[in-house]
Amino acid sequence: MGSSDAVSSLSPNKIAFEIQRGGRFFVYQYCVPLLMITFRRNSSVSFIRAGENAVLKGLPFTLLSLVLGWWGIPWGFIYTPQVICRDLRGGTDVTSVVLKRAQQSSTLVPR
Repeated sequence: MGSSDAVSSLSPNKIAFEIQRGGRFFVYQYCVPLLMITFRRNSSVSFIRAGENAVLKGLPFTLLSLVLGWWGIPWGFIYTPQVICRDLRGGTDVTSVVLKRAQQSSTLVPR
């Protein structure tokens, strides 16, 4: 799971504040084939502010999988529906992981 600008640009205090307001961090999956190999990959971390729609934020990854995912034989037929279902439910909530990493990095910074 990579770190995106949404995560790295926020201070630990700002992250905690946004999460208290209802913000969450999500990762989406996408499925792309390369000949006889099918890759199921995670997006970078996306920050969804309170009131934003997590499904809409993941729509580009869903569309990518819808168009390309099926072409991977044989795993495309297995991975593509899994990825699409996960993304249409809003992706994978990784807020607790982001918080843990933010707390660890803030304790490593000298004051």
